[in-house]
Amino acid sequence: MKAALLLACLSFSLSAADQPKVAHRFAIDRTVKPAMDELIAADAKVEVLATGFTWSEGPVWFQNKLIFSDVPNNTAFAWRPGAQGEEVFLKPSGTSEPSGRQGSNGLAVDLKGNLLLCQHGDRCVAQLLPDKKFKKLATNFEGSRFNSPNDLCVAKDGAIYFTDPPYGLGDETAELDFHGIFKLSPDGSVSLVSKEVKWPNGIALSLDQQTLYIAISDPNDTRIAACDLNGAHLRDIFKASSLKGANRPGNCDGLKLDEKGNIWATGPGGVLILSPEGKHLGTIMTGQPTANLAWGADGHTLFITSNKNLLTIQTKVKGAGF
Repeated sequence: MKAALLLACLSFSLSAADQPKVAHRFAIDRTVKPAMDELIAADAKVEVLATGFTWSEGPVWFQNKLIFSDVPNNTAFAWRPGAQGEEVFLKPSGTSEPSGRQGSNGLAVDLKGNLLLCQHGDRCVAQLLPDKKFKKLATNFEGSRFNSPNDLCVAKDGAIYFTDPPYGLGDETAELDFHGIFKLSPDGSVSLVSKEVKWPNGIALSLDQQTLYIAISDPNDTRIAACDLNGAHLRDIFKASSLKGANRPGNCDGLKLDEKGNIWATGPGGVLILSPEGKHLGTIMTGQPTANLAWGADGHTLFITSNKNLLTIQTKVKGAGF
């Protein structure tokens, strides 16, 4: 690679309850330094807010706190500013009743402020009700149950777009013979956006609401793709497989956009930062498989669910929607 790499070391402090404070060294790979310097300050520090999860996922800022999933444990946790560690928010999170099946994965907030969940165990997209029960919004496509809805995003017109790979099926049988990208319309109808992508994962909308960005977790060809809202013009915009290595484990998983339209996508090594066209600007290096991310609080606070950890770093740019 001709571009010079500037590695800025960051100090981490572990602040979860019942855990000793430790120091750890991570790095920011500033592949395109001027662009990265506009997004993350040179002295930005990363903190470990909580740890000890089996696989942390799906963070979203909801009612002045961060909600995130621990998928295998069928639990959603809450982290509040100033707290030492996390608290249980939902258990179960992915099934209507206590179950050994997998929990929630991707989370989002709709236009009315309701929490939405991709529920692996119940194989549906659901809304959390005030009594912490679930209202199932989408359970099947043309009579066949979904595989295990994975991640979702909400359009400005209220439509919900979501991915449906088989990651959370466990020993249950798939009823669909493809991994779909779907649209849940405000009237409750479900339509197919695309069945051309195998292993779709994270999903996000462009700032102009005309393009869907899709993270693809294919271990042999992990990448970021884009398509029109109806699935047309499906194309790859960033091939991430070439980044994989001993110090860059993991595949593309979750993704979000900042206020400038840049794509922040988990992938090999941590969080990849791409221009709207898919140019790799740099990476927040976590050194481990990393699932997802979301901005919260003032819009400059980025939360990252990274394997067993919940991380945070301040960014100069705000997340889209703040």
